Amino acid sequence: MGPPPLAHPVASPSSSSPASSPRPRRSTTGLVCLALIGLLLFSVFCALGTWQVHRRAWKLDLIARVDQRVHAAPTPAPGPADWPRISADGDEYRRVRLDGAWLDGKDTLVQAVTDLGSGYWVLTPLRLADGGIVLVNRGYIPADQRQAARPAPAAPPVTGLLRITETGGGFLRKNDPAADRWFSRDVAAIAAARGLPAGQVAPYFVDADADAHAAPAAPVGGLTVIQFHNSHLVYAITWYGLALMVVIAAFYVARDERRRGASADAAGGLER
Repeated sequence: MGPPPLAHPVASPSSSSPASSPRPRRSTTGLVCLALIGLLLFSVFCALGTWQVHRRAWKLDLIARVDQRVHAAPTPAPGPADWPRISADGDEYRRVRLDGAWLDGKDTLVQAVTDLGSGYWVLTPLRLADGGIVLVNRGYIPADQRQAARPAPAAPPVTGLLRITETGGGFLRKNDPAADRWFSRDVAAIAAARGLPAGQVAPYFVDADADAHAAPAAPVGGLTVIQFHNSHLVYAITWYGLALMVVIAAFYVARDERRRGASADAAGGLER
């Protein structure tokens, strides 16, 4: 008979492989750090979401006020005494009326992209009866009419929308007064380039309304685009969603920590 088979050692209940060993609990310092980071993120995301809610309310109020201004009856344009108080929130897109005399030979062409295509805005200064000067955007002309003779503007009064000056230039393009290249309706810069007295020029310009009786080659008015970007609700939902994700992550961390504790307690009981 051959030798008896070797007996395999029987593992004791207290022995376990590394793979089955319970995961250790996180340190108290680590848990405190995670809690502080989570609380900070939650607070920041909630604050940003609330800020966007307030911004949305402000934007809706602004849209309502602008809509009311656009459809209101025209009022006299603000005179020199009112110029220091002109603001975008309080005055832009007001429907105004101007009366006075055009200053001939001082037109300024500003590059424009409109529903009619690319071309230029034609800005002409108008001297008011009180001595003030307002730049009037008479309207759009196609690019190929830059050098063409334009008919004289219609006699005032002029009605249109009050607009706040556009300083600097366009996107990635600065105004170049020396070369007479304009990408924005910068009132102060245009006034200086045309030799208009700085103290007599209004800090705004006016987009003239469309004129049904204008000559065929006259600038086309009434092309003001009134559009407000209003994605504040989407932004608010995004920030609040991120805050909710922080809460969910905290729940999973807490549940995992409880499981680690229960596993460690069970392992300790087996060892005893």
